[in-house]
Amino acid sequence: MKKLDKHIQCIGIIANPDKPSSRAVLAKAVRLIEKSGRKVCCDALTAELAGLEIQRFQDVRSVARASQLLLALGGDGTVLRVARETAGTPVPLLGVNLGTLGFLTASSAQDLEETLNAVWSGQCPVEARTLIQAEYECDGKRNRELALNDFVISHGAVPRLIELEVRVDNELLTRYRGDGLIVSSPTGSTAYSLAAGGAVVSPNADVFALTPICAHTLSSRSVILSLSSTVTVRPLTKRVEASLAGDGRALARLQAGDVVRFRRSRHAAHLVRLPEASFFDTLRRKLNWSGSSV
Repeated sequence: MKKLDKHIQCIGIIANPDKPSSRAVLAKAVRLIEKSGRKVCCDALTAELAGLEIQRFQDVRSVARASQLLLALGGDGTVLRVARETAGTPVPLLGVNLGTLGFLTASSAQDLEETLNAVWSGQCPVEARTLIQAEYECDGKRNRELALNDFVISHGAVPRLIELEVRVDNELLTRYRGDGLIVSSPTGSTAYSLAAGGAVVSPNADVFALTPICAHTLSSRSVILSLSSTVTVRPLTKRVEASLAGDGRALARLQAGDVVRFRRSRHAAHLVRLPEASFFDTLRRKLNWSGSSV
């Protein structure tokens, strides 16, 4: 695991405009960065939110190319979006939580100054987090989408059971009947998959987790597979539309016989964490794990 270079000269900031506190935290971040003698840049939407005269680029990817570090001000959703939009660039990403749970964010807004001081010291580790990809055909066009957390195939607007055939490297695994299926990365194991009864997976494990949603059989359980596998899912139920979503974004409507293939992406997200933080510490704090009092 490498550490963040302390000789950073330009920091890009991406803020979530839907968070009420974004404007104040953004202004504070710009002030602290400029006070340290470093430059700041941002995307056009963030610049409009701030009302500050700082260097701006049209999109997030351009900000990433001009920066040695990205600050994502928002919550896990903001981190997920920035990670997808900067896939293929080596820029590290530091999330500052303005939301509630914040599994992917490294710092709270209240601790921003202390966090930036840790960044300037060069002691912050950078973790490579695997992205997964989905390939499917929609309206005669082949599509490829990335996700850091998960992809979900579920029933559409009509709340009826759907049947999904699942194959792993062309071998039949099973046919799930229920509300749908979650295909999650190690990072995504603490998101929707966890809420649906899936296992908690260490983020450095090279595995997929397949977690059925409200399966119509008591024997259906989450399955852990090698991340080198290709998972193929085919909706079988006629007259009931299914939908595909990635990291909470609606991607496509699926019909019986459509095929979606999931595999490991060649891209990774590079998440910055604080020196004293760890995945297991985050689990204990965020999930309120108390353990034995003895």
